[in-house]
Amino acid sequence: MRRREFIAGVGGAAAWPLVAARAQQGDRVRRIGVLTVGDENDPLVKSILSTLTQALADLGWTDGRNVRIDFRWGSGDINRMRALAQELVGLQPDIIVTGAAPPTAAAHRETRTIPIVFANVGDPVVTGIVPRLDRPGGNVTGFANLEASLGGKWLELLSEIAPGLKRAAIMFNPDFPAPSVFMSSFEAAARSLKVVPIIAHVHSDVEIETGIIALGREPGGGLVAMDSFTFVHRAPIILAAARNNVPAVYPNSTQARDGGLLSYGPDPRDIPRRVATYVDRILRGEKPGDLPVQFPTKFEMVVNLKTAKALGLTVPQSILLRADEVIE
Repeated sequence: MRRREFIAGVGGAAAWPLVAARAQQGDRVRRIGVLTVGDENDPLVKSILSTLTQALADLGWTDGRNVRIDFRWGSGDINRMRALAQELVGLQPDIIVTGAAPPTAAAHRETRTIPIVFANVGDPVVTGIVPRLDRPGGNVTGFANLEASLGGKWLELLSEIAPGLKRAAIMFNPDFPAPSVFMSSFEAAARSLKVVPIIAHVHSDVEIETGIIALGREPGGGLVAMDSFTFVHRAPIILAAARNNVPAVYPNSTQARDGGLLSYGPDPRDIPRRVATYVDRILRGEKPGDLPVQFPTKFEMVVNLKTAKALGLTVPQSILLRADEVIE
């Protein structure tokens, strides 16, 4: 038997008593609060929360047995997220898990003592969630999903798939933390590509529609939809982009699978599993401030050929060769 296989076999044999031991860490049922930016009925949000719950169970923390998990959904409404954060803190959970920057900021505003593990936050230092990445200190740590350089990367991809690009809007809700993280690289890429950069602030579906209609009035308009607000409102964005013949790039693969032209960003299935490991470590006594903030390790590109054809675009071979998934 090879050494690597032997070690794997021993590790597998030793793992089950360890999990069993973790599951019997005293009679007290721990409480985990979960606050996400998304909607309760969103299939991706359901999938992510299911992955998180299963990953926790794999580590010995089973909902209804030795932990109680309280889920709350922000539905893209920042005031609702603030109210739900206050509600969760009032339950005095052992730990709070947050999805995206707005609920993380809301929870952090309500407590500086209850541990918070975040997921899918842009640069958490720039947004003021943690003071540093290696040892964040305080009660907050977690997993960032986007680096500042991605603002330029998205625009470069958009220009590559739509070579007639002349103007590009970066669309986000200015009330949400994080959009400013990407502005510098977006504007630098615009200068390099000789594309006019446009800042499109949106707070509602009506403003989304208005902004995309304006982009489509003349040929050469394009869109980068980049924050958690535009993810929650992806359906009207994708529909308006199609109606107005506006090519758009998105950070989440679900947006391309739902009919968007192109997506590039972290694998959304990877982060909840990694979040579960931090929750496990904190419930077993480690301090969140001692756990470093981590960035994505898996990225994926998805291109929707059906959408490209409807927009009159021929997807270049350079993108097809790099794509992790091509939707026919």
